[in-house]
This record gives sequence, structure tokens and C-alpha cells, in this order.
Amino acid sequence: MTDPELPINLLEYEPLAAQRLSQMAYDYYASGATDELTLRDNRAAFERRKIRFRVLAGVGERSSRGQVLGAPFEFPVLIAPMAFQGLAHADAELATARAAGAAGTVMVLSTLSNVALEEVVAAGPAPVWFQLYVYKDREATAALVRRAEGAGCQALVLTVDAPLLGRRERDVRNRFHLPGGLQAKNLHAAGYGQLAPVASDSGLAAYVGSLLDPNLSWEDLAWLRSITKLPVLVKGVVRGDDAERALAAGAAGIVVSNHGGRQLDTSVATLDCLEEVASAVAGQVPVLLDGGVRRGTDVLKALALGAQAVLLGRPILWGLGSRGQAGVEHVLELLRVEFDQALALSGCSSLSEVTRDLIA
Repeated sequence: MTDPELPINLLEYEPLAAQRLSQMAYDYYASGATDELTLRDNRAAFERRKIRFRVLAGVGERSSRGQVLGAPFEFPVLIAPMAFQGLAHADAELATARAAGAAGTVMVLSTLSNVALEEVVAAGPAPVWFQLYVYKDREATAALVRRAEGAGCQALVLTVDAPLLGRRERDVRNRFHLPGGLQAKNLHAAGYGQLAPVASDSGLAAYVGSLLDPNLSWEDLAWLRSITKLPVLVKGVVRGDDAERALAAGAAGIVVSNHGGRQLDTSVATLDCLEEVASAVAGQVPVLLDGGVRRGTDVLKALALGAQAVLLGRPILWGLGSRGQAGVEHVLELLRVEFDQALALSGCSSLSEVTRDLIA
């Protein structure tokens, strides 16, 4: 039976978390760039798509298991990279990693985590991929890559849609910064762990502007591949031609993403460009999608349009902020049950049966 005290879907977790988080933390997690049109459109894109379900398909036995780049999952939802999870809960990224292990999925860990990557990898059985920002200080970047590889991370996820930070007006208003006791722990040794308030802007915008490299090019993907044995996925692609360039540069996977609507407002919703990217990739490497996923039917629609799996972002933070590890586990379980129902009601018994003809 469902506990009447618990949310019954992912959407109900956000207001619960909002009651428990500081205004600055809630706004940091929830906000998008400028007018937040892309933030809302990521969600609306799923609502626009309709499912042409099959009937009499014999769906009494179903499986949603699969794998991506050798990492197994119980259902095709991975945890997206999200910075500064210590703003949500004292256990921060450790709680998220343990919940990923309990759910049988992959955690993508942000460069800007509040817990050192070695501790997160050691926290549980979940495969961990490391999301990478490239700093102007290339030795600091290379040191991060060496640490991720040495700690047992199974892939790198290079974020390419943030040459500078999108203007997030809620963060500007709140003068976003990390409270005392929280640091970007992976950068502490390089001297880049502090994120202090600034007089008239977001502290994160100032941090990114001063430290991250805005001059990245496709040649830098080749450089990154030259210093690691790990597969490198490229995150932040919304065009087929950029997907082709990523493949030519040796990308092991593509993440269709607009940074959760937090970078360039009025940019295309991720679901709206997924099919173009998947067509360009043509099955050569895995294609993943993030942005706007809230329901099991969203996962089904993304798979039908060419994704091998989706990345789940903000609902993880709402679960973490409201109930810690138990909240993250519950968020993932709610979505797993919804996806299993979506499989059955659309006439599918396995992921291989989720095909393009399901989408009107």
C-alpha cells in the first residue's frame, strides 16, 4: 500500500523540498536562464507528444533492464550531474550515490560536488561517471581526470554547453554562494574550492567566468581523449551536425541537453531535437537525453525517439532535499513503476520493442 504521508509522483516532491530548503538553495536548483522559457518548454515538449499504443501484445512478462557503455541499469534512467548537493542535505552526493546503488542505476557526478569524487565512488555499488568542466588551468583539469580514473569512475561526461554561465536571475537576486562549510571539494587541492558571494551577481557566474575555459573546441575533445582511457561522452548537444562532429572527434556517447534550461533561454527543448541527433548518430554510440523528465511516459517517449536512456535531474534534488537518501530512492522507485506501467500499456515487453511508431 502507498504511504499516505509520501508523495505519489515526482511532481509532488518539489513543494515538499521547497518547504525545507533555504530560498537561495531552492532557487538555485529550480531556476532556469532569464525568462525560463526553455526550462518550461523542456517539460511541455513531453506533454505535446502522444503515444500510439499497441494492444493484444502479451505484456504479462516485462523487463526494463539494459546497459549503456557497459554499465547495467534496472530501468533506463540514470542520475544527471548536479552541483552542490550539500545545499539539499548533509549527506549530499553520498546519499545520491547510495540511492543509485539501491535502484540499480548509474550516477553521473558533477565536477562541482560537495563531496570528493573518491568518497562518492566508494559510497556504494552504483557505477559512477564523472562530469567534467574544463578549467583554464589544464593541469588542474588533467589532475581531475587522473583522479576520476584512479577512483574507479567508468566514464567521463564532458559538458560543452557552458563556455560561460547563463544568466540565472534568481541567483543574481540571491547573490548565490556556498554557505560556510561547503566547498567544491574536487577542486580544493587546486585552490578552486571556494565559491564566495559577490557584490552584484551570482557567485557561481563569477566562478565560472574566472576559472572555466570559454575557448573549448573540438580539438580539446581530442586532447581529453589523449589523457584518459575512459570513454568520453559529450553533454550539451542539440544539433545533428554537432553530433556528427562529436563522433568524428571520438565521442563514446552523446547527451542531448540544454543544461536543464539554465544556459541559453529560448533554446530548443531537448525532446524536440532528440530525433535529429539520434538520426545523425545512427546507432554508432549511445544517445542519452536530459531535461523535463517527470513521468514514466516521458522515459518511453524519449526511448521511442532515439535515446538509449534518460538522465533525471531536479526530482533527485527534491527527493534529497526532503528525505535524504530515502527520498532519492523513492523518486527513482516511483519513476520505475510508472515506466513499467507505460511499457505494458503501450504494448511493449522490453526496451527493444519501444520504437518510433509509438509516437504520433
